[in-house]
Amino acid sequence: MSRLSLVAVILMGRVASLWGLAAQAPDLPAGDMQAKARKACLECHESRIILQQRLTKATWGKEVDKMIKWGALVDAKDGNALIDYLSTNFPADKAPEPAARVPGPKKK
Repeated sequence: MSRLSLVAVILMGRVASLWGLAAQAPDLPAGDMQAKARKACLECHESRIILQQRLTKATWGKEVDKMIKWGALVDAKDGNALIDYLSTNFPADKAPEPAARVPGPKKK
């Protein structure tokens, strides 16, 4: 097997394992902005990161603004609705979702 083929096989295995982890991640709550939140947030983050957040509406606003500056694709007309979706589903006064443990690679 050539060196290039070996590298390709290794990379394909890693991509497949990442797809497997993504498939195990819980979905964002249903709502009018769910699809747009998936597009904007899950492009860079696993859903568990969002599911565990508990922020005030003002803090969600700052977080969304920061993510837009870092490249999150949020249409200007959707910004306030996205903040409403996040602050309604993940408010500061709600207990965080329990963090599900995902097994990592086995150590030798």
